Amino acid sequence: MTTPFTPLTLKNGTTLKNRFMKAATSETLGDKYYRPTNTLINLYRNWAKGGTGLIITGNVMVDSSARGEFGNVVVEDTLNLDQLSRWAHAATDNGAQIFLQLNHPGKQSPKTISKQPVSPSAVPMTGDNAFAFNAPRALSRVEIKEIIQKFINAAVVAKKAGFSGVEIHAAHGYLLNQFLSPHDNRRVDEYGGTLENRVRIIVEIYTGMREKVGDDFSIALKINSSDFSDNGFSEEDSLKVIQKMDSLGIDLIEISGGNYENPTMQGVGKGAFFINYAAKVKESIDMPIAVTGGFNTANGIDNAIENNETDLVGLARPLVIVPDLPNQMERGAFTRANVHYLTTGSKSFDKKISSLIGLSYYQQQMERIASGKHVIDTNSAWGALGFSIRKQGLSALLPQRG
Repeated sequence: MTTPFTPLTLKNGTTLKNRFMKAATSETLGDKYYRPTNTLINLYRNWAKGGTGLIITGNVMVDSSARGEFGNVVVEDTLNLDQLSRWAHAATDNGAQIFLQLNHPGKQSPKTISKQPVSPSAVPMTGDNAFAFNAPRALSRVEIKEIIQKFINAAVVAKKAGFSGVEIHAAHGYLLNQFLSPHDNRRVDEYGGTLENRVRIIVEIYTGMREKVGDDFSIALKINSSDFSDNGFSEEDSLKVIQKMDSLGIDLIEISGGNYENPTMQGVGKGAFFINYAAKVKESIDMPIAVTGGFNTANGIDNAIENNETDLVGLARPLVIVPDLPNQMERGAFTRANVHYLTTGSKSFDKKISSLIGLSYYQQQMERIASGKHVIDTNSAWGALGFSIRKQGLSALLPQRG
């Protein structure tokens, strides 16, 4: 019987020691030069010591002029190779593997960072969070080629630094997801229109990476099961993209969903959000899959693996609450992570800053973990809000990623 502690071998022969995966978290612990800080390195060392088999970093940008939030780490060249190597070394302690998640925000770069963000097409943001983002301009074909090369270059640097692999972030409404979405991508050239054209940028990134880093370096893809929006990226299209990437030899697929306009990835629910879709995926591909979202109990984790609903269980907030969750579960000491619903005491105010409340709390706890402090168990949002405003100023009140 397969359990959460059964090793998993990826397509390229890399073996993960167990089925626990730390999904990407928004640490915002890069310095003003976009380098990993000692605090960030210590945080990842703690997760590795806690027993997690595969660790995915918080989204690392491939272009310093296009960032998703303050505190992002950026990898463009080998200038900061020493610090990146320290990060990779710390996170591979205790037999863990670490994938550097590579991302470009596209139009999901807030106005405090980008005066005019870029996107496949000049389609502005909509929804409750739209006020925080300037309208984008459409990328030229030359710029698309440059962005593809930035992803490839970042993967080469990641390998030199000692990371176990990279994850291409094509979910949550960021640039590569924007290319996949018919709503956001209205191009009429080879990067728009049909699904084959809309996925082209991801295919070119992947094949370019593979050519440079070889088969032994792992490459994963994070993709939405759906954007959960009209005229967006659908489940049917998602399945076809996954099958395409499987045929090209990618090592791992992580399934998630949502975007800033419909932020499913920020929710806290009962049970895994995307497990039913994952079952459909597993019927038609050979590569392992990871499902992220909604796992916060030992029973839920056990059942998902034992029932072959997913190959890896992606945990983000639960691993902030319980950094050594895998170790605790192995010795029978873990039952449930208390994933909080935080409130200021005012429902109307909570609604206005809903994207900030949860993220501020978890960012605060990640800094505490890195400093060897205990996690604060509370449902009050005020302490976390104060932490975020002290750290980022009033820009903290703008929407942030999940």
